[in-house]
Amino acid sequence: MALIKNGKPAYLVLADGQVFRGKCFGAEGTVIGEVVFTTGMTGYQETLTDPSYYGQIVTQTFPLIGNYGVNAEDYESAQSYVSGYIVREWCNTPSNFRCEGTIDGFLKSHNIIGLYDIDTRRLTRTLREAGVMNGAITTEEPNEKMAELLAQIRSYTITDAVKHVTETEQRVYAPEKPKYRVVLFDFGYKRYIRQSLVNRGCEVIVVPADTKAENVRTLQPDGIMLSNGPGDPSENVEIIANLKDIAALGIPMFGICLGHQLMALSQGARTEKLKYGHRGANQPVIDLASGTTYVTSQNHGYAVVGESLPPEIAEVSHINANDRTCEGVRYKAVDAFTVQFHPEAHGGPLDTAYLFDEFTSRMDAYKKEAE
Repeated sequence: MALIKNGKPAYLVLADGQVFRGKCFGAEGTVIGEVVFTTGMTGYQETLTDPSYYGQIVTQTFPLIGNYGVNAEDYESAQSYVSGYIVREWCNTPSNFRCEGTIDGFLKSHNIIGLYDIDTRRLTRTLREAGVMNGAITTEEPNEKMAELLAQIRSYTITDAVKHVTETEQRVYAPEKPKYRVVLFDFGYKRYIRQSLVNRGCEVIVVPADTKAENVRTLQPDGIMLSNGPGDPSENVEIIANLKDIAALGIPMFGICLGHQLMALSQGARTEKLKYGHRGANQPVIDLASGTTYVTSQNHGYAVVGESLPPEIAEVSHINANDRTCEGVRYKAVDAFTVQFHPEAHGGPLDTAYLFDEFTSRMDAYKKEAE
């Protein structure tokens, strides 16, 4: 296994003035984003193609990335939305029977600047202690224009994230003999959410994020799926208002990640930004009803404030075992349940995939009641 060690010099400049010197792979240039870290040991190509990372520079804490290459079948979307990518080492000679290319080639083809050969442990400790912060990856000498670069870094904000990643028109995906019809709101959805529904006999109609309740009604779905996505949930004022009307339709609803947050906001709750978020495939979540702890895949920087949920409308169903933040909500006033984690997690784990079966059970009950 060969590891590239002769790349062009490149730098990470953080908003607090720290500079990490490393080497460049992928594209070249300068890019600014919110620097975050993810703890996944595998699933790096799913990370790179997850729209939830829009506007962010992603750091992999696992020290070797790229050893099984990349293949288009595992992509979670048609393109990459990360602003930049940071690893300790990357592999130039991947070995896997499904391999179609290297991670360096992937970054080049998507014009993403990568940085390697830096101390990712030190960077991760910095982000855990100070919280996520803005930064820039550059292949130019930063000291020559440090004041200007720091000003740009500190003024950077991620805005209109959902608008940048959502589909602009409806698309339909279906198995040979569909049993259910599901409207999937695209807030930046991952493909395996769609595939998890198709695998369970669902005709899936993917709709733009701003689709109105009346448009949903005309599609006559048996269920509504609210997808994951990027950015600050509270900035999506129009979508939140739409979801309040959509929930009133009485159709079973299931929300994941950003969909979970937007649904809570539409029902009167609040969200807050976490210090460094939950990103990785080993987040422990407690199901409060059963007391069971599940290992889950997560990627989010915001959380629903459980105490802000009106008790007559909803209750917290799951919490994070590490920091006790809200990880799931079950609604009383409408037929809906949502989770902060990813039960479909294409890179694993699949401990909570049963939630899709609960969704189909709710659709069965809805269809039976409508007969």
